[in-house]
Amino acid sequence: MTGAQMVSACSIAGSDSGGGAGIQADLKTFTALEVFGLTVVTAVTAQNTREVRGTWMLPPEAVRAQVEAVADDFSIGAWKTGMLGDARNIRAVAGALPGSAVLVIDPVMVSTSGYRLLDEDAVTDLIELLIPRAAVVTPNLPEAEVLAGMQVATLDDMAEAGRRILDLGAGAVVVKGGHLAGGSAVDILVDRDGVTEASGRRYPYSVHGSGCCFSAALAAYLARGMAARPAFAAAREFIDTAIGRAVGGPGPLRIVNPGGTILRRH
Repeated sequence: MTGAQMVSACSIAGSDSGGGAGIQADLKTFTALEVFGLTVVTAVTAQNTREVRGTWMLPPEAVRAQVEAVADDFSIGAWKTGMLGDARNIRAVAGALPGSAVLVIDPVMVSTSGYRLLDEDAVTDLIELLIPRAAVVTPNLPEAEVLAGMQVATLDDMAEAGRRILDLGAGAVVVKGGHLAGGSAVDILVDRDGVTEASGRRYPYSVHGSGCCFSAALAAYLARGMAARPAFAAAREFIDTAIGRAVGGPGPLRIVNPGGTILRRH
């Protein structure tokens, strides 16, 4: 089977030395969902499940070359972006992505430990150059506040923020409610057909890499031909299982395939 024949998805993101987020988490997710994983590395990070100790951005010409290389050889069913880091790399990605790309944007801005992963002056480029091309954008609450220009404190706020981001040109928006207080973790999908909610158990521990894993699962399901709404439901179930089997405290997710086989760390 050639690259043009395989079901493939590509992650454009930073490398996580701890293996729990970024490129590494995306590849594990793609593998679990039986999608061939491709990568475009935007940055190298020194991090573990507790903190990011440093980041080193790749030059934009290296990012562009990686995008062009995989696009030339593979039929890529979906692309996802994670950590893009700065405006130069956002412009490189926007310039190199195929016009027909099915794109999931995880607008990674700040790590869970509080380390900034996207320059403040790059947000405008993200909004203007990539979000209008996105099939789905998947902000958490702090990211939704930045993109929508409003405070998000309730489910109604989440829906309104989703509508505002949708108005930026995205095909659909998933506002992730993990930071919202309450007994359940509620995510909201907003598209031009309206609003739908998906709720799951809120676990008594934090995890590392859940946003990366969710957006990668969403990209994998889109690559396999699902529409945005069923892909959202499937990715939500996938991440709930991964969090449920995580090593708490905070620890890495335990990514499982639909048959239940755990992909263990070696």
